[in-house]
Amino acid sequence: MAATDPRTLEALGLALAPRDDPLSYPGAWPEESALLDGNRLLPLDRLVFEDRVPVLAVGSNACPAQLVHKMAEHGVACRIPMVRARVTGIEIGVSAHVSVVGYVSASPFHAPGVTRDLFVTWLDAAQLAVVDASEGIDSPTGPFDRAVLPAAEFRVELGPGEVLDGDVCVYVNRRGVLHNGDATPRPHPGERALLTELLTGSPELRELFGVTPDDFCARARGDRERCARGTRLFGEHKWTTASGLEPYVRSQQTGSPGTGSSLPPPLM
Repeated sequence: MAATDPRTLEALGLALAPRDDPLSYPGAWPEESALLDGNRLLPLDRLVFEDRVPVLAVGSNACPAQLVHKMAEHGVACRIPMVRARVTGIEIGVSAHVSVVGYVSASPFHAPGVTRDLFVTWLDAAQLAVVDASEGIDSPTGPFDRAVLPAAEFRVELGPGEVLDGDVCVYVNRRGVLHNGDATPRPHPGERALLTELLTGSPELRELFGVTPDDFCARARGDRERCARGTRLFGEHKWTTASGLEPYVRSQQTGSPGTGSSLPPPLM
């Protein structure tokens, strides 16, 4: 019997994608930098890729299985360097929208002085177009924009003594993020805890999505109108606030890499 390849996502416990199990959001992240090569994680020989665009992942885009799904959906090769980085200036918040995939996703907010371990995904033009489409940046009703964070304001340390000297991209929710009741963005606590808190705080959400996180995911999944109504409730409850990253969003018509994609948007 052939030995199991220890580098596969299955062997590493990274094969479950949040799009298949919404309550697992944001999914399992690698423990260290690696090259995602199809269904395997391989060692990286460097941390900077001059011919690719660096994109911070704050949610499921740091989950290898989710990236595999996104690339396969459009027939794009999934060979993506994923570099674990220490990032200063942003925190992981809660998107002010309900995703039709069945969860409430993460979205970054400006947090000067805060340092988090995140992943930088280095995407080629075709891969960037796929991820752009998955985040809805080319759609007027899509949930996200792509922001460009300058190195002078947002430090990205790729390794000991290795600091990114150029801009880095990140996806920012157009509707802002949810707050803690005082206009301060709330961190994303994990999907089950988040949905429990949201449902507890809103009879209207319970009527729409049920009383448990499992109910929420089941009712939200694939139901665009229900998700849109849930998103509107966030605003009606006055639960939303700006992320503080809006000034860093550039027009998607400026010719930056990967924009203007004609890819059909998958579920968002």
